[in-house]
Amino acid sequence: MRFVGLVALALFAAGCGSTAPPPVAAPPPPSLESPAPSPSAAAVPDTLKFVATTVDGQAFDAATLAGKPTVFWFWASWCPKCKGDAAAVRDLQATLAGKVNVVGVAGLKSGSDGMRRFVADYRLASFPQLADDQGAVWKRFEVPSQHYYVILDMSGKVIHRGPLTVDQLRRTVGA
Repeated sequence: MRFVGLVALALFAAGCGSTAPPPVAAPPPPSLESPAPSPSAAAVPDTLKFVATTVDGQAFDAATLAGKPTVFWFWASWCPKCKGDAAAVRDLQATLAGKVNVVGVAGLKSGSDGMRRFVADYRLASFPQLADDQGAVWKRFEVPSQHYYVILDMSGKVIHRGPLTVDQLRRTVGA
C-alpha cells in the first residue's frame, strides 16, 4: 500500500513541474455568411469567362485579362497574311505591354507542330498564344476566318470584330 502511495505522489509531483503549453483558445465559430466576392472575380465579363490551352501546353484562364483592353489575334500557321503581320503584332504587344492585353489564337487546322513552329519563327512567345484547332475560342467570338481581330474594351465589351491592316490595328488600339 505504501508503494502505491509513493507512486501516486511521484506522478502528482511530476505533473506539477510539467512544461506543457497552456491550453489554446478555441477558434471562433465559422461564419454563416459567405465571403464577399473579390473585386477581380466580380469584374470578369462574360466574354472572358473561358479557359483554353496555350501552344506550349499550359492552362490559360481568360479571366486574367479582365480590367484591361484586350486584342485577340486569330491566326493560322499556314496563312500568308498572318505571317506578314506577326512581327507587327509582336511589336505592338511589346509597346503596349502592361496597358493592353494581346493574345494570339491559333487554329484552322494549324496542328500542334505548325503552331509551335509559327510561334518560334516569329518570336511570339512573349505573349499568350492559344492552341485552338478545335475552334472553341473562334466560335465563342464568331470568328469566320484567320487574320481576324476581336478587340475588347476594358469592361470586356467587343468594340471591333474583323480583319485589320497593321496601321488600322495600331490606330484602333491606340484609341
